[in-house]
Amino acid sequence: MGVIRRRVVISGLVQGVSFRYHTRSKARQLGALGWVRNLPDGRVEAVFEGDENEVSAMIDWCSKGPAYSRVESLKIYEEPPTGDFMDFEITYTGGTHWSQG
Repeated sequence: MGVIRRRVVISGLVQGVSFRYHTRSKARQLGALGWVRNLPDGRVEAVFEGDENEVSAMIDWCSKGPAYSRVESLKIYEEPPTGDFMDFEITYTGGTHWSQG
């Protein structure tokens, strides 16, 4: 099974509920690589890279989020894997600027 990469944008009550912290913990537990960040408009954005099972499990997890969150929608974007990641981190820049909504 090859490496895949997905960018997800999560809307709802996803800031101020430890969404990024729990996303990082779950990704590290599953072995997915990438990053997660808050967006200025109240959404959360994440990039997951890994095998299909790891990435799919993270997308499933993000559709529910941690206990105090309320996920209203999840947009998923397929991207080519880069192999740039060594870990899964909380970031404030997300690497490159990306503004597709």
